[in-house]
Amino acid sequence: MRINPALFVFFSELKENNNRPWFQANKDSYENDVKEPLLTFIAAFGERVPEISPSIMAIPRITGGSLFRIYRDMRFSQDKTPYKTGAGIHFRHKRGKDVHAPGYYLHLEPGEVFAGCGIWKPNTETVTKIRTKIVEHPDQWLNIIQDKTFKKTFTLGGDSLVRPPQGFDPDHSLIDDLKRKDYLASIVLDERIVCQADFLEYYVELCKISAPFMEFLTRAVGLDW
Repeated sequence: MRINPALFVFFSELKENNNRPWFQANKDSYENDVKEPLLTFIAAFGERVPEISPSIMAIPRITGGSLFRIYRDMRFSQDKTPYKTGAGIHFRHKRGKDVHAPGYYLHLEPGEVFAGCGIWKPNTETVTKIRTKIVEHPDQWLNIIQDKTFKKTFTLGGDSLVRPPQGFDPDHSLIDDLKRKDYLASIVLDERIVCQADFLEYYVELCKISAPFMEFLTRAVGLDW
């Protein structure tokens, strides 16, 4: 299964016509070329989720589901364009609504296609748990992030503190990892890759490769994997 190539055509045109009249006139294209194919992809991925973790959810709907809304939240933004110019899919942990939990993410936008996983902007309590687990299990952490396949596939990213976090040894051998504010791994993709017939299989494999990283983070914050 693949991502519908028409998705990128739609978002390219939306970027040039980001207004309500155009969207309303082309809403059928959004429904037929973007929304419904992505919900089908999410459902198909959901059938493969047990191969990765029983704690990850793939819910083929928008409200309370895995597909993000196309409507932008403009309340605190100077950019008043009403629609997102790409699609986001988030495969959350089953406890994700109760606590800040790691998850998988797929971003599909003309010129910006990537797959990611991990935890973004965790609160102080959550990020402290992750840092503590790294200190207590440094070999396990290193084995995961230095694994040959993982390292070749993913790049660790996110923001980091300028100074060492309070309560942790500033001279610790893993201080760069302890300074992370986000614990994210991502891979840059492109339209050609996601539109290939076997993309679902490829994406499942990406999730499997990053599963040890996800499991480490998930168990660090006290959740089942």
